[in-house]
Amino acid sequence: MDEARTIGVFIARNWRDVYDMAWRPEFFPRWASGLSEAGLRPDGDGWTAQGPEGPVRIRFSPHNAFGIMDHWVDIGAGRIVYVPLRIVENGSGAQAMLTLLRQPGMSDAKFSEDAGWVERDLRALKALAEG
Repeated sequence: MDEARTIGVFIARNWRDVYDMAWRPEFFPRWASGLSEAGLRPDGDGWTAQGPEGPVRIRFSPHNAFGIMDHWVDIGAGRIVYVPLRIVENGSGAQAMLTLLRQPGMSDAKFSEDAGWVERDLRALKALAEG
């Protein structure tokens, strides 16, 4: 089993409103910094973008009643990174939670760096949703 870290942020807005705003793949670049710089564009049943190591293909979960915004990033050579992402009710607001799964061979420093990146992105989502 690989290490995992769930990173979350409270958003002072109804969870369904946050989910309905944020679930669309074309909205992700407005808050997910890796995609904002990558040129996310539709491609058949998925999306493509420029990753740090070359082109990537991303598949997003469809709109659903459960606040699930999971996505799968094909980084090439048969390597697919699964990114579990949820928007759930938390009192009168929402909790946005992304579970960062440590990738094989990932150093402690890189895992911590990625966790910081995720936290910044979730704070950007919070700012958009609350602003």
